[in-house]
Amino acid sequence: MATVTLEAKKRESIGTGSARADRRAGFVPCVVYGDNQPSENICIAKDLLSRYAYKSNFFSTVFEINGIGKKGQKFVAKQAQIHPVTDQVMHVDFMRVGKGSRVTVRVPIAFTNENASPGLKLGGVLNVLAHEIDVVCDPEKIPEHIEIDLTGFEFHHTVHSNTIKLPEGVSLPVNAKTVTIATVVAPTIMKSDAPAGAEAAAEATPEAGA
Repeated sequence: MATVTLEAKKRESIGTGSARADRRAGFVPCVVYGDNQPSENICIAKDLLSRYAYKSNFFSTVFEINGIGKKGQKFVAKQAQIHPVTDQVMHVDFMRVGKGSRVTVRVPIAFTNENASPGLKLGGVLNVLAHEIDVVCDPEKIPEHIEIDLTGFEFHHTVHSNTIKLPEGVSLPVNAKTVTIATVVAPTIMKSDAPAGAEAAAEATPEAGA
């Protein structure tokens, strides 16, 4: 996955009043921490941060943040505060990731080969219960998504987190609870393989000799 570069500046003061002033000036207050270094309070331009904060892979993207710390330091977003009414990004926590470390990140789930699922071809519905999953991996090898192949899925086929095939070097967090990802739900009315109207036409045709 490509690294995204963000430009930041250090916050001279902290607190509610300072945070409001930063937001009025078009910046999002943020904090960076981890990798056995002191935490730092920074702010990033709202327009720049918003390009990534609303994407499904925000928490699995590796960032370089210029303007703080040593050059080339990598970060991942761990938490984002979104305003409940305006949907504006209010605050983001970034965690430093050292070289060779393993991090827990939230990765989107992608479903493939829907046309190869007998249950879906017969009118079933894929009921998705989890669109993302937490995985552990090297920050340089964070997958863009976790793929689930629907080939052969019949009605009532259920996918659980502990049965997903993960890429090499990627694992589930230790002691992670088993989560139901998706299931193929049978339709109320089954699809028929017969051409539309064929059955009605057959019923309307007089029997021979009538």
